[in-house]
Amino acid sequence: MSQKDTRKENYEYNKLQKRLRRNVGSAISDYNMIEENDVVMACISGGKDSFAMLDILLSLQKAAPVKFDVIAVNLDQKQPGFPEHILPDYFETLDIPYYVVDKDTYSVVKEKIEEGKTTCGLCSRLRRGTLYSFAEKIGATKIALGHHMDDIVETLFLNMFHGSRMKAMPPKLRSDDGRNVVIRPLTYCREKDLIRFAEHKNFPIIPCNLCGSQENLQRQTIKAMLQEWDKKTPGRIESIFKSLQNVSPSQLADKVLFDFIELPIDRDGERAEYNFAEAMVSSTNIDESMFIDVANV
Repeated sequence: MSQKDTRKENYEYNKLQKRLRRNVGSAISDYNMIEENDVVMACISGGKDSFAMLDILLSLQKAAPVKFDVIAVNLDQKQPGFPEHILPDYFETLDIPYYVVDKDTYSVVKEKIEEGKTTCGLCSRLRRGTLYSFAEKIGATKIALGHHMDDIVETLFLNMFHGSRMKAMPPKLRSDDGRNVVIRPLTYCREKDLIRFAEHKNFPIIPCNLCGSQENLQRQTIKAMLQEWDKKTPGRIESIFKSLQNVSPSQLADKVLFDFIELPIDRDGERAEYNFAEAMVSSTNIDESMFIDVANV
């Protein structure tokens, strides 16, 4: 590679790094993800997204206006052939506090789920329960997960198409029992940027052999659909995500979210001017003398 090409590559990487850090900082600020003296449990799976999240959190920690601690935690689910040394070795190079937690969820999933069926749902529930309880054990006040904007939009369509629910992944979530708060610092980050970032940083990525190798998963189908949309219309993923931030309950159909039953007409007082001229009647067969002059009642 020529010196010119090297300079260009470094320039592009610096832009990418600044964009990712800016996006993470904005998400943290917008949703008050991290507060003074928080202990953030960064869940590291060995994938590109969680590696990037940890890298950026550690970088922001040095310049953040609030003091917070970061503890890296990996859940070893005992998948056959999982390279157990990679993550501890990596954490040691960063000189950060970390835990590797052993929980054989692999055997449970393989026992409960029929061969060929999607394992992601059960695997996720088992992993979540283990991480929630461990967060309490170590005094973590926030649980950081590496989901990004593409994950959130994919989940929206996954729930719409296969669950008949308009539901995605919130940037910040309190668990149902109120004992834990989950944050997603990569909420404003695109997956394509994280892929480039991981390639430059040369993270020791560990593939998921439990569910990642399954073909024709519903999520993979939706991912392909969204990638095609994004290719034809750049910016569409961002637009869909922004719609999650601009919800109009009265324009949907959820009877719990909005009271469609009690919608009385209220014509008291002066009405605001509508954005068009008053219509003129050119023809009618109605006797207008039957109308009640509301103004004079």
